[in-house]
Amino acid sequence: MTGEGRRIARVLLDSPLPQLDRLFDYALPEELGPVVPGVRVKVPLRTAGRVVDGYVIEIDAESDADRPLSEVDSIVSSVPVLTDALYRLARRTADRAAGSASDILRLAIPKRQVRVEKAWTADAETPVPSPEALAKAGDVIDRYSGLRDVLDGAGRAAVEAVPVLEHGHPGWTALVAAATAHTLAAGRSSIVVVPDHRDLDQAMTALEAFVPTDAIVRHDARQSNPDRYRAFLRTLEDAPCVVIGNRSAVYAPARAGLVIVWDDGDPLLSEPLAPYVHARDAALLRQEQEGSALLIAGHTRTTDAERLVQLGWLQDVRAARRILPRVQLSTPQELEQGAARMPSSAFRSARDAAAEGPVLVQVARPGFAPSLVCADCRRPARCPQCAGPLGARTRGAVPVCGWCGRAARTWTCPECSSTKLRLASSGSERTADELGRAFPGIRVIVADGTHPITRVDDKPSLVVATRGAEPLADGGYRAVILLDGARMLQAPDLRIGESCLRWWSNATALAAPGAPVHLVGIQGPAAMALATWNHAGYARAELQSRAPVHMPPTVRVAQVEGTSASVRAAVEAVRALGLPAEAVLGPVPLADDDGRVRALIRFEYGAGTAVATTLRAQVIADAVQRRRGKGRPTRASLALRLDILEPEI
Repeated sequence: MTGEGRRIARVLLDSPLPQLDRLFDYALPEELGPVVPGVRVKVPLRTAGRVVDGYVIEIDAESDADRPLSEVDSIVSSVPVLTDALYRLARRTADRAAGSASDILRLAIPKRQVRVEKAWTADAETPVPSPEALAKAGDVIDRYSGLRDVLDGAGRAAVEAVPVLEHGHPGWTALVAAATAHTLAAGRSSIVVVPDHRDLDQAMTALEAFVPTDAIVRHDARQSNPDRYRAFLRTLEDAPCVVIGNRSAVYAPARAGLVIVWDDGDPLLSEPLAPYVHARDAALLRQEQEGSALLIAGHTRTTDAERLVQLGWLQDVRAARRILPRVQLSTPQELEQGAARMPSSAFRSARDAAAEGPVLVQVARPGFAPSLVCADCRRPARCPQCAGPLGARTRGAVPVCGWCGRAARTWTCPECSSTKLRLASSGSERTADELGRAFPGIRVIVADGTHPITRVDDKPSLVVATRGAEPLADGGYRAVILLDGARMLQAPDLRIGESCLRWWSNATALAAPGAPVHLVGIQGPAAMALATWNHAGYARAELQSRAPVHMPPTVRVAQVEGTSASVRAAVEAVRALGLPAEAVLGPVPLADDDGRVRALIRFEYGAGTAVATTLRAQVIADAVQRRRGKGRPTRASLALRLDILEPEI
């Protein structure tokens, strides 16, 4: 506190309203006693006539005691849960995404649990990895050229993980555990961000072999509120730790010496709530703010990471001794035949490998037959109620709509009036049914969202799994068959090639050493990248093809939705910044929406601050105008999202 006079607190309100995304001055009455920045408070909001939650950001004093100020109503807790570093990260991240800092903090700071807070002592001892663990960590780190220098010199790197299994665990988990053990030995904390609970469980198992258990802080959406708050309080302590969790773990307030983002191409790392910040972008901002080391690691290389490598912002780190899987592509003869879903070469590999152990068969979709067509004219079968796709849950079952769930017992083709249906696709269950007849006497295991399986034994079996749901196999899979590649590549998504390569590569990494991997039914750049394990080259080629047409990530893209007038005003405000005419796409009407339109605005990274600030100002002005109008609208007339990757692009 500086100066003498009336004590004031500058408070950030916990409110979704964009016009309240700033600091408000409140007087601190003497009866509240000492107040420190970062504590939760309740303050009155005069315009709403109610008390709202907030965080004290600054404590100051002013000599002008005549300035009318509302007083802080109460101190919710004396624990300063919002550190200065976390607030600055939230503010900077929100500004880059044209959002509110309170929306970021809502992801970072759990709800208060009084009993947990009262039992908290903040006296954790400084954990130290054992000499044996450090020696093992050093061996893993030295497998990657330049990785030790990145860790010791607080550098930034894109790391291509070796696609191997180590002692029954994915090799990438050893990389993550070794890097965090090395950082912990230097007395610094680590933040590890992974896409989902499967990755989290696998990484936790590896961490326990490298660092003391009491140093691991799990940040998991599946945790109970008390457990999550207990873990959060541990990250406020001075003792270093290893924080590992899903996308919001990137905001953990521990003073990090290392931040790791695993598999940054996974869409689960993109926050679905406003302001929609990707964990990779938050990690980049955090590294720049704190000066920690940063690893963007994966089996594949996203175009986002490769762009930063090309700019020199990330160092390219690969294994000193590369291990390439045995990937076999379909031959031209097999592609010409086209009818067989599993060609003879893949069938023979699966048959021979299944006699020795588990074989992985990756498919595109779950269920039995996710889509049906007319048996006569091949027109896709649609629900007569909502026009959703019809599918079959079992052979001969009544067709069911995939959107509304209604049964179509009396379906008739609107094109040819036929009442007969034909199975047009094979899901995991239908594939398992077909393989069970083709491989008599072999266990067939289905692994998908409905049948979650994390591990299978080393006995002969066929494991039919959807992408991302592949279980680990003891000793690795004796063969991997990647089906439905052509169907996967047909998705209307700008990044579908990247996504397919990531799905295939992650499945390939589960194979036993020397096991064959068959990519069935396709060739082309993505297939060749898998066969040669040249993911960086594929990402570079993708960047080169997108640059002439100004598609992300060569540029940033903002999506503006709202009424025609509000979107037009936002577009004109951005044009005033000097963006070229071709920077704006639209506005175009939104389907089945009441007069609302959408516009896309493409801009260079250097113009990001100006564009984000301008668009945010338009959102605030729109919100204030609606507030002053009569009535209460049911939805905002202007919605904003930056760095989108929607299929509509």
